[in-house]
Parts: sequence; C-alpha cells; structure tokens
Amino acid sequence: MSNKASDFIEMTVPAKTDYVGVVRLTISGIANRMGFAFDEIEDIKIAVSEACTNVVNHAYTELEKGQIRVGCGVYDNRLEIMVVDHGKSFDYDDVNQSLGPVEGKSVEQLNEGGLGLFLIESLMDKVEISGEAGVIVMMTKYLHRDEVEENVDRTSPAPTQ
Repeated sequence: MSNKASDFIEMTVPAKTDYVGVVRLTISGIANRMGFAFDEIEDIKIAVSEACTNVVNHAYTELEKGQIRVGCGVYDNRLEIMVVDHGKSFDYDDVNQSLGPVEGKSVEQLNEGGLGLFLIESLMDKVEISGEAGVIVMMTKYLHRDEVEENVDRTSPAPTQ
C-alpha cells in the first residue's frame, strides 16, 4: 500500500452553487478512471457535493467572494479528496452533538443542520474534519478491486447446452 499519490489534481472554483456540479463531475471522472464501481462513484459524488454545498452555504457571508479548493490524491488503492475553504470555521463536536443520537431514527425524525456531515461520514470510508482558519474536509474512499476479482474467480461459468 503506497503512501505517495501517483497523481494529485487540484482545482479552485468560486464558492457558488453553480460550480458544485463542476467539482462533482470532475471527481466522478477521476473515480471512474480509477475503476470504482457505479455505486461507489455515486457515493463519492454525493459526499463531495455535500462538502462543497456546506462551503457555499456556511463558509462565507454574501458579501465575501470565497473560493472552494478541491484536491484529489490518486493512489493505487484509494482516492483522497480534500475540500478546503478559508471562510468561517465551526466546531465539529458541537454540530455532532446538536444532531443528537441518530441510530434507530428515520430520516424524518433527525434534527436539521449537520446532516450533510453525517451523510458524508456514512458514504465515505474515512472522513477527517479540521478547521482553524476555514474548514478542511478530508474524505477517503478505498478501491475494493480485490473483492471484485475474488467474486469473479468464485463465479462458475454458465452451463452450456
């Protein structure tokens, strides 16, 4: 397992709703090229959209012209995506506590606010959030090629008639 990215892609877009789709499509293309399954790519797209939408909605005031910086580390076994803003920070633990317990509740019963972070954590394999001068959301999705290859090897050919 390599700790050095084979490629690093970085893009900066205005913190506007119009550009969230651009980021999502770019990340989708990278994940597809790496060999992620369709469902995994959809999970990645949703998580990235949520992280970018949080920047658009919470990081900057209406008067500020903020930016979203997105970096992607492409590794042999994983995709690491970093979404960075230099806007208003927040306390992750406070947001998590305001959600309250989520286990065993239907979506309708959950408190509003912070659900995007909960969704990101549910869809990605690893999520780290930090922020002193802005917010950094680091999301990791692992490739499960070995599992696919194992399942293919275990599948017997269809009987011929």
